[in-house]
Amino acid sequence: MSRQFSCDTVEAVGAVLNDWSKALDERFRALFTLRGIATREAIAQIARGFSDPSALLKHECAYCLGQIGDPAALGVLTRVLGDKDQDPMVRHEAGEALGAIGDPSCGRILEEHSKDAAQEVAETCQIALERLRWLRCPERESFVDTNPYSSVDPAPPLTTGDVRQWQEMLNDTSHSLFSRYRALFSLRNHGGPDAALALATGLGDSSALFKHEIAYVLGQMKEPGVVSALSRSLRDPSEEAMVRHECAEALGSIATQECLEILREFRGDGERVVRESCEVALDMLDYEKSSEFQYANTVRLSDVTTTH
Repeated sequence: MSRQFSCDTVEAVGAVLNDWSKALDERFRALFTLRGIATREAIAQIARGFSDPSALLKHECAYCLGQIGDPAALGVLTRVLGDKDQDPMVRHEAGEALGAIGDPSCGRILEEHSKDAAQEVAETCQIALERLRWLRCPERESFVDTNPYSSVDPAPPLTTGDVRQWQEMLNDTSHSLFSRYRALFSLRNHGGPDAALALATGLGDSSALFKHEIAYVLGQMKEPGVVSALSRSLRDPSEEAMVRHECAEALGSIATQECLEILREFRGDGERVVRESCEVALDMLDYEKSSEFQYANTVRLSDVTTTH
């Protein structure tokens, strides 16, 4: 990013992120502003967020550090991954962020937690280890990134196949999770209603981590045809909170009137991470309909500098 930001500006944005008295949606906007700034000072401000009581906010802090991709975040992410007092959803995202940064030095900690007692943490670290291996394999040298969303993903797409083949692999549990993730991102990158509906078939899987990732990419794709599948998972009281929260955020990205009504319905959900996700998703929905701010990739400083 060519625009420069002073330390005072970054500190002011960080103060909003780490002010527990402020509304969560305002703090999320500060977080994504820091992600856009992406300096070492911004990383330090995001790292402060791991002391917050909100698992959702900490989960997003880890995600943003992984997307920035700076090894300066390895220390705090390693600590969060190893902290058994953190919510498994937060620890999982820290493990995924380590994989996204892709530094070979992460191998030891990822190997250690690939057998973690929390299934979502163990599975995340297994996938992250596979990504580290893939980054060093010959295939990587000729790989062409077809990701239209500019996100750093836990696994690369497959280089061959079609929607039917990818859907079969997506739902074939005889394959490793890493291979199934590759099929998942192949469908995401292919795009269109058929690919989105193929992805939605994976929401019946036994792995909460896998379903959470499917909901995430459905939010990226913004295909209205999957609203019923996402709302079904959100409404299921037996579904894991990490899946339900991601479904809520995906509905906020799709941003239809039906999505708005569903999110309002679950704004008071009994699971904190779900109701906070609905709150943030409603805010995101408002901004997605506004020309003044693209939620996750444009820096807006007017709201966070006027009080400092």
